[in-house]
Amino acid sequence: MGTGIGHYIPLAFYLGCFVMAIRALTGKPLQTFYFVILLIPYRTMRDHFLGYPLGPNVLTILVLSIIVGAIIQGKRLPKSRLYLIWLIMGVYLYFSMWLGFALGHANAPLWIHDLNFSTWKDYMMIPLIFVAAGLVVEDRKAVRNVILFTAISLLAIDRSSLMDSMSRTWGSFDESKRDGGPLGFAGANGLAAFLAQFAMFFWGFGQFLKRKKARLLCYALVATTLFATMYTFSRAAYLAVVVVAVLLGIMKDRKLIPIIAIFLFTWQAIVPVAVNERISMTRDSNGQLEASAQERVDLWENAKKSFYSEPIFGNGYATFQYGDHVADLKDTHNWYVKVLVETGIVGGLLALLMLQQMLALSYGLFRRAKDPLYRGFGFGLFLTICASIILNCFGDRWTYVEVTGLIWALVGTAASAANFVEAPSTDAKLAALDSSTAVNPYMAYH
Repeated sequence: MGTGIGHYIPLAFYLGCFVMAIRALTGKPLQTFYFVILLIPYRTMRDHFLGYPLGPNVLTILVLSIIVGAIIQGKRLPKSRLYLIWLIMGVYLYFSMWLGFALGHANAPLWIHDLNFSTWKDYMMIPLIFVAAGLVVEDRKAVRNVILFTAISLLAIDRSSLMDSMSRTWGSFDESKRDGGPLGFAGANGLAAFLAQFAMFFWGFGQFLKRKKARLLCYALVATTLFATMYTFSRAAYLAVVVVAVLLGIMKDRKLIPIIAIFLFTWQAIVPVAVNERISMTRDSNGQLEASAQERVDLWENAKKSFYSEPIFGNGYATFQYGDHVADLKDTHNWYVKVLVETGIVGGLLALLMLQQMLALSYGLFRRAKDPLYRGFGFGLFLTICASIILNCFGDRWTYVEVTGLIWALVGTAASAANFVEAPSTDAKLAALDSSTAVNPYMAYH
C-alpha cells in the first residue's frame, strides 16, 4: 500500500502473541484459540518471529497457554477415543526413536537439537492443538466462531497464494516457479493439500447454510480456494478435489455428478495451458513415467525392502530422513509408506485407528445432529478428512502443522460439538416428563 507500515506487521503479530498468551492464562483461553487459528497455517508470518526472543516457540507457547488457562478454569476434555489414541501414539513414537538409535539408524533423541527429537516435538504440536480445541469449545457460539475464524484464515492463505502465483507468468508449466507460498516449509504440494482440504470443508459446510447471503459467501470462498488450488500445480490436489467432489455429490447433492462427468470429458479445453501440461507430464511421449514420478516409484520400492527388514516395529520414528535414498530424497512421498517403514505394523494400525475415529466422529456428527450448523460442520469435516486420506498417498501432508493443524482444531471442536448433540436428547426427555406430570396429576406420584 506504500504506507511503510508493512515492515512492522510481523513485529505487531509477535507482540500480540504474548498478549494473547497472557489473556489465555488470565481467563480468556477461547479468544487466544481464535487467534491461534489465524496463525497456524501462516508459516511465513511465523518465520518473521525467528529473530526475536522465543520466536521459534511462539506457537507452542500460545497453545500451551490455552491448555493451562483452560485447566485453571476447571475445564475438561469431551469424551473421545482420539485423546487416548494420540497419547498412545505420542509415547510409542518417542520410544520408537530410541529403537531407531539402538538399530543404528539415528542419533539418541535427547534434546531439541537432535533432528529426530525435533521432528517428534514438532509433530506433537498437532495433538496439543486438538486438546486445546476440546478444552475451550463449549457451546454453539464457539463452534460457529471456530468456523468463521477458519474461513478468515483460509481467505488470508488464498490471498497470499494467489498474489504469489499471479506475479509469475504461466504461459507454460515451470517447476522452478512453484513454492509453498504462505505455508513456507510445507512446499507447493503442502500448500495445495491445505487448499484442497479446506475447499472441500466449506463446500460441504455450505450445503447446510439456510441464509442465501451466507451460502453465497461460503461458495465464493470455495471458488477462490479452488482457483488458488489450480495454480499450485499439484496433481494429487486435483485428484483429491475431484474424488471428494464426487463423494459430496453421492452423499448430498446429486446434481454435481453430471457436472463433474462433463468436466472430466472437457477439462483439457477449460483449464489453463500450464495446468494441462502439468497433468499431462506424468508420462512422456514414449509412455514412460516422467522423472519425478519415476523417482517416487523407485523410492517406494526401496522403502518396501526397508519395511521387510523390520516389519513389526519399523526402523524407528523419524529415521528415514537420515538415510541415503533415490535423488537424495528425505521423505517417502507417501505418508502411509513412511509410517510402515519407520514405525512398522504397530504404528500403521495406530494410524488407521486414528483415521477411522476421525471419520466416525465427523460422520456421526453429520448424521445425528439436527442443527444445520452441526450437520454442515460434521459433513464438511468428513469431506476434509477424506481429502487428507487421498493426499497423503502422494506425500507426507500429515506431520506438517501448517497443513494439518487446522484440521485438528476442527476435530477437537467436533469432539465437543458431539457432546452438545447428545445432551439435548436427555433434556428433551426431562421436558416431556415435566409436561406429562403437569397434564396428568396421577403421573406425579409414579
